[in-house]
Amino acid sequence: MIYHGIRFSLKPGISDEEVAAGLKAMHDASSAIPSITSFVIGRDFGGEYDYGAVSVIEDLAGYEVMMNHPAHLEIDRAGLPLTEKFMSFDITDDPDPEMGAKIADIHRRRYADNPDVAGLVADLDDYSGSAAPSKHGN
Repeated sequence: MIYHGIRFSLKPGISDEEVAAGLKAMHDASSAIPSITSFVIGRDFGGEYDYGAVSVIEDLAGYEVMMNHPAHLEIDRAGLPLTEKFMSFDITDDPDPEMGAKIADIHRRRYADNPDVAGLVADLDDYSGSAAPSKHGN
């Protein structure tokens, strides 16, 4: 199992209506991605982020499907311009010692195949995790 998590805070001035629409769009996208077996999206408490999401994926093949699914890419394209800071992380019970490198490779390929998404991530003021492009890491 792979648990893919994100945490994020939005730029100042985003209305409550925009937030609600964005969270609904994230919910709808997660529902549309067949490799996501369950998920939660909502407020993030106990840290320095406002919102978060965790998606559960069975295996690495499903993880790659999720990361490159058109619904996921659409959410990135709509949501990242509204985001002030963002982090992603992955937790797995898979014993493969190379799992972290394999997940990072999926992200690198995803950014290479979708340079507009890579640019949106690179333009964020604060981003960490998952083979972050440009000034944020890799």
